[in-house]
Amino acid sequence: MIDIRLIRENPELVKENIKKKFQDEKLHFIEDVKKKDEEWRKLKFEADNLRKERNKVSEQINQSKKSKDNKKAEELIKKAKDIPIEIEKIEEKAVILEKEIRELMYQIPNIIHKSVPIGKDSSENVERKKIGKPLVPKYEILHHAEFAEKIGGVDFDTARETSGKGFFYLKGQLAILSSAMLNLAKDYMIKQGYEYIEPPLMIRKKVVEGVMSQKEIEDMMYKIEGEDLYLIATSEYPLVGMYMEKILQKSQIPQKITGFSPCFRKEIGAHGIEEKGFYRLHQFYKQEMVVICEPEDSYKFYDEMLKHTLSVMKALEIPVRVLECCSGDLADLKAKSCDVEAWSPRQKKYFEAGSLTNMEEAQARRLNIKINGAKGNYFAHTLNNTVLANPRTMIALMENHQQKDGSIKVPKALWKYTGFKKIQRK
Repeated sequence: MIDIRLIRENPELVKENIKKKFQDEKLHFIEDVKKKDEEWRKLKFEADNLRKERNKVSEQINQSKKSKDNKKAEELIKKAKDIPIEIEKIEEKAVILEKEIRELMYQIPNIIHKSVPIGKDSSENVERKKIGKPLVPKYEILHHAEFAEKIGGVDFDTARETSGKGFFYLKGQLAILSSAMLNLAKDYMIKQGYEYIEPPLMIRKKVVEGVMSQKEIEDMMYKIEGEDLYLIATSEYPLVGMYMEKILQKSQIPQKITGFSPCFRKEIGAHGIEEKGFYRLHQFYKQEMVVICEPEDSYKFYDEMLKHTLSVMKALEIPVRVLECCSGDLADLKAKSCDVEAWSPRQKKYFEAGSLTNMEEAQARRLNIKINGAKGNYFAHTLNNTVLANPRTMIALMENHQQKDGSIKVPKALWKYTGFKKIQRK
């Protein structure tokens, strides 16, 4: 959520930002907010004046009593009783307006960073760098689901009966490999000075609304029936939610945390759920990193966090590229974001394995996360990044390390976690 002062003082900047995100249908929100904000400020002015009048009347009552002017005192007392009723009526109107303004402000996109490329959708995202050499072997690379079934490492059919489409049972060496990859990511982040946290898997609506846009909520989140609870789509949400309504001292900044959790997603939209495979699922596992920091430091941490993900991918010997998201591909709360995409030798293209985002103060403003500094209290900046998401990253490992004999070579960095160096196809 942006600062309403931007709409008061520089509405054209906000409108231009909406146009850069190709959301012209939202332009009218600016005038709607301005109108309601003017009404709200007028009500606030009226209420403040009535409070001043109430104090003045109280003094007049005391003076009348001292002078024993009982008639005047009674008139003033009646007037004093009527003022709070008027204030209450005004405040009721103001509360309704505040809610309406907030709902409108939630729909206005965050101001994008000046470095974000302008583009309509994901087709106009910009490749920034490549790490590792994307190879295509001369022999056939099996689809990950086919390989997994051949070694008895997955059971889609039983999961379809117990849970439905978009789930599976991961078994044996593949389950160990997945766990090993996540443990490598966790240990790496701890060594980088990030505090390890296992968060709640359910969060309340006020946290959900604080960390993501309404469209994301509708497309992604599972609501617990009859409860004020949602299943988390990523540990970013409860990790950022930890700081809701808190004022952090300057000495406590930055907060660098890494969380592991299962993630649950409806995956409604253009992509849908695969019939058989690991790529798009209702449930997966992720090691995440979150930073709460000073506004002037957030892009320093943005670069640092990206390096961490690339280091983990390098340890797994997976070629990747960094694809910067253009303006039209940014969700409303994001100021800047990029995807880390893994190479698929079978498809001869890259696919998304994780993403990095600087929300600047959008989440902090919604959740009231502040820093207490020399100049008083101000909103923090929040960032989040995928360290490793499985089984999606495991697809890249299975393809890039698939050998001519059909086996999967386990990267050396994982040997101490797996206890084996190869997964052999039956």
